[in-house]
Amino acid sequence: MSVKNAKILLTGGGTGGSVAPLLAVAEELRIKNYELRITNFLWLGTKHGPEREMVEKEDIKFKAIANGKFRRYFSWRNFIDPFLIIFGFVYSFFIILKWRPDLVMSAGSFASVPAVWAAWLLRAPVLIHQQDARPGLANKLMAPFANVITVAFEKSLADYGKKAVWTGNPVRQFSIFNFQFSIKEIRKKFGLRDDMPTVLVIGGGTGAMAINELIGKALPELIKFCQIIHITGKDKITNYKLQITNYKLFEFMNIEELIKVYTVADIVVSRCGMGVLTELSYLGKPAILIPMPDSHQEENAAIFAKKKAAIVLNQEELTPEKLADNIKKLLNDEMLRGKLSGNIKTIIKRGANERIAEIVKNILFSTEL
Repeated sequence: MSVKNAKILLTGGGTGGSVAPLLAVAEELRIKNYELRITNFLWLGTKHGPEREMVEKEDIKFKAIANGKFRRYFSWRNFIDPFLIIFGFVYSFFIILKWRPDLVMSAGSFASVPAVWAAWLLRAPVLIHQQDARPGLANKLMAPFANVITVAFEKSLADYGKKAVWTGNPVRQFSIFNFQFSIKEIRKKFGLRDDMPTVLVIGGGTGAMAINELIGKALPELIKFCQIIHITGKDKITNYKLQITNYKLFEFMNIEELIKVYTVADIVVSRCGMGVLTELSYLGKPAILIPMPDSHQEENAAIFAKKKAAIVLNQEELTPEKLADNIKKLLNDEMLRGKLSGNIKTIIKRGANERIAEIVKNILFSTEL
């Protein structure tokens, strides 16, 4: 098999969290790694998730498959989803049988489970990436069928044994866009003032209503001392008044726009999905993190809190007043911002894109890892 003819099937979706790292690796394989330059990709994802738009923007072919979810709690959908999983498995089986990929890659999500099972049955090599500190159920279900499991955190090596390789978390290489914009030009583009600090509020790929509502209620106080760029997530704009001085609201930003607002942001208020956390680490941004309660995000946030790499707030104890107070204190403390910026850069191991590309090459050519 020549490199030019290699086929890689990518699978995942439902949220952007399982999509972004695979796109980062695909970017490395297609654009940056001169030795490989693999261009033949196919994506299997959900019908209604955000991944179709994300994937097709990168000129990767997309096919939707039926998908269900294994829930560890009662839901009426538990009676329906097993059939969807079976349908997804059968559809994936025939796609893989016909397309014959040289490698199947997933970064989690239940949409990937039937495809990975089908790939194993058809003897296609499988690579799984574990982003979060806590192993997700989908990855647990796929791990026995994987050849290699790459992990973002060193502590995850113990979860997967000999198959695990500590790589860090892939991130889109912002530098490849080579923007020639000054901070002053970016501020002008977004209608920002030069004489006020800027706070970026982002809830992750699909937004976070709880954070949106907290920011909405805190706005009267916040706009007294800072300007806000607020990315709410699609269809998650709350009912508060939108035309407010020092407040810029967006439902969604593409990667190019996001790079620009990261550049001008003095601090970031964010959820704790690994995609955003990796970007914050890569860019060294001082951050206030609000993990989703009772979820894997709390364990992600705990790692950042332990290393004094971010301020972590408990959503269930948080009020608009407390949020505004924490934002104001961080903006007024240059020394603390510098400390957080330095520490957060050390949390995520660098070079994940290149390391995973090397693992892909080794799998394709059946050499030692």
